[in-house]
Amino acid sequence: MNELAPVRSYLTDLQDRICTAIEAADGQARFHEDLWQREEGGGGRTRVLRDGAVFEQAGIGFSDVSGTHLPPSATAARPELAGASWRAVGVSLVFHPRNPHLPTTHANVRHFRAQRDGETVAWWFGGGFDLTPFYPVDEDIAHWHRTARALCEPYGGQARYDAHKRWCDDYFFLKHRGETRGVGGLFFDDLHDDFDRDFGYLRAVGDGFLDAYLPIVARRRDTPYGERERDFQLYRRGRYVEFNLVWDRGTLFGLQSGGRSESILMSLPPLVRWEYGYAPEPASAESRLAAYLTPRDWLTALG
Repeated sequence: MNELAPVRSYLTDLQDRICTAIEAADGQARFHEDLWQREEGGGGRTRVLRDGAVFEQAGIGFSDVSGTHLPPSATAARPELAGASWRAVGVSLVFHPRNPHLPTTHANVRHFRAQRDGETVAWWFGGGFDLTPFYPVDEDIAHWHRTARALCEPYGGQARYDAHKRWCDDYFFLKHRGETRGVGGLFFDDLHDDFDRDFGYLRAVGDGFLDAYLPIVARRRDTPYGERERDFQLYRRGRYVEFNLVWDRGTLFGLQSGGRSESILMSLPPLVRWEYGYAPEPASAESRLAAYLTPRDWLTALG
């Protein structure tokens, strides 16, 4: 049985469904598709929506790539992968809204498999989703985490949510800034206990993304804002760039394994700014964000 076939089919369908939903939510722009092939093996389809009514840029890519050698960053932690052929399939998205009151978001679901002499030496699932607000709203954060908690219910319930929520907080942490990238969500990697059950959890996370995000879009898309809020949004987008280029393992693996740079870097925002020594005014709307950039039990804190 080719266990990759149903995973691949699910992922391409997920990309289609998310694109349809985001186009409907935006109401103006459409995704443009870029089909590509990778010389070392495989390819993908990258879709980007630009200059929409809601989304300044929304990128979602499906990739099915393979190779015969893994970069040292991958084999250092997993020596059994040295010299193995590999294949990785996944969907990854990052949406950068225009309105500073609507959070940036990221989601990813993926499957990896390595073989040597025709025998599988390793396989696993990974993924998750996280939320990066600039002007946090407790109602949105509570909804986001309640949705994450609910989809974990058939797969270990509170214990699964607690573990993968904590993993998300730990992973999306800018060590050089001493802050989280946002208010977290779920993150998991190297899930390989039971193929059918683990694949079911992957689907729950992939399907749960729209349930978590679209209600926030509906609530915040028309919130009034001005130049001050826009400047703060662009400044905070700089943190997103810093994390992706310095700490994100997926970005590093993609670039080090000869991946397609345009597709890998579509996660970066279309506009961003840095400002030396910036500090928000005390007691301002911008100063509130700092209190949200530390791991917290959101379900208990927000009820």
